[in-house]
Amino acid sequence: MANADKKTDGGGYDSGGAMWGGRFEEAVSSVVERFGESVSFDKKLYRQDLRGSRAHATMLQAQGLITEDECKAIVSGLAEVESEIEAGTFNWRADREDVHMNVESVLIDKIGEAGKKLHTARSRNDQVVTDVRMWVREAIDEVRAKLRATQVALYDLAAANEGVVVPGYTHLQRAQPLLLQHSLLAYVEQLERDRERLLDCRKRVNLCPLGACALAGTGLNIDRHATSEALGFSEPLANSVDAVSDRDFLLEYVSCLSILAMHTSRLAEEWVLWTSEEFKFMLMGDSVSTGSSIMPQKKNPDPMELTRGKTARVYGALMTLLTLCKGLPQAYNRDLQEDKEPLFDSTETTIMVLEVVAEFARNVTFNTEHINKGLGAGFLDATTLADYLVRKGMAFRSAHEVVGKCVALGESKNCELKDLSLEELQGINNIFTGDVYESLGVQNSVNQFQSYGSTGAKCVEQQMQRWGDEFKKGKGKRKQCD
Repeated sequence: MANADKKTDGGGYDSGGAMWGGRFEEAVSSVVERFGESVSFDKKLYRQDLRGSRAHATMLQAQGLITEDECKAIVSGLAEVESEIEAGTFNWRADREDVHMNVESVLIDKIGEAGKKLHTARSRNDQVVTDVRMWVREAIDEVRAKLRATQVALYDLAAANEGVVVPGYTHLQRAQPLLLQHSLLAYVEQLERDRERLLDCRKRVNLCPLGACALAGTGLNIDRHATSEALGFSEPLANSVDAVSDRDFLLEYVSCLSILAMHTSRLAEEWVLWTSEEFKFMLMGDSVSTGSSIMPQKKNPDPMELTRGKTARVYGALMTLLTLCKGLPQAYNRDLQEDKEPLFDSTETTIMVLEVVAEFARNVTFNTEHINKGLGAGFLDATTLADYLVRKGMAFRSAHEVVGKCVALGESKNCELKDLSLEELQGINNIFTGDVYESLGVQNSVNQFQSYGSTGAKCVEQQMQRWGDEFKKGKGKRKQCD
């Protein structure tokens, strides 16, 4: 806690904690100190902060702004700080506000005057956004790796269920038959777009603000390109005001996570339905389900329900960041301290969700006997029958009407379309011939699909092959359906 009688030394370093006390006669009150500290959460950036400081010190020495001995002392001192943090012995102090001032204060305690030179040509404004950009860059790589692992789990589940047919739904009403593999690969495709979005976002994340200082740059002879290269950035940001102001990269990144969360939430909703007694398509392993405290028969898909629920947290993080940024004037404003908690939380939530979706996929089976028993319901082959009539030369709208009458007849007789006799079909329209039964029945219906990207067996086989190649080799080629 700050004390009212603390004094600063000649270099502006308040030995009690603050590093900006030169023009102040009184210390910050304890209430304001508690309100303004961010070290409780931004200490997560310590690795990035240390890396940035090492690169900055090296550049300062190369430019003649510090000596070689001072640079060595700084780098050695930062290594000691890192060891203490890693060992859990570092004393994080709230009165030093943030990760940057905690690290720098301890460095000065360790090496003295040389430590005070580290902040030459640098502000916390450009320092913090440099740290955050490096953190997000690493987070993108981790999320993309988790996405790939989830895709592989879904692919493996598809591979284990070759030939299984399930009802496809629109408006949550039975529509057309689908190969289960085709249904599962739909999520693999969606997650691939999430990976591509994140990779594209990474290009705009990977720009270096360091050297922009507070907002105007510096009159000292620094080399921003050298620090940018040393930190693995593609190039420095071209405008110093923009460099410290910009949080577009966070908005874009968390927007990508929100779309990703929407995809996993939709998958979770479908699987919650499929594990219900009403559907009973999917059987959960004990390791990915929970019970009830009062109803002994219950087996609940809690991981999938929580996957749906945690989507709200990711969306909330995006709305927090959008609202945070919407009214800010140019350059750095302290409001931007509030960007880190939603950033960290949305990233951690997304990683956890992807891990649990993959784990769920590895621990479920499909109740094929039950699925097969119910495939006859809902006239899933009706559209295939309409296609049959189109191939016979009938206009699709006329075919739609004819098949509608066939469905009505089937309903009145409480039977499937394939169970209607040829005479009954010809009573509706004499275009029908004996080959109509090659298009009727769920399995025959699935076999009729042939358009690129469809649920036809050949097309799905090619999709499975393409994704198998992708996962093995890191690349895949799209093929037209034969």
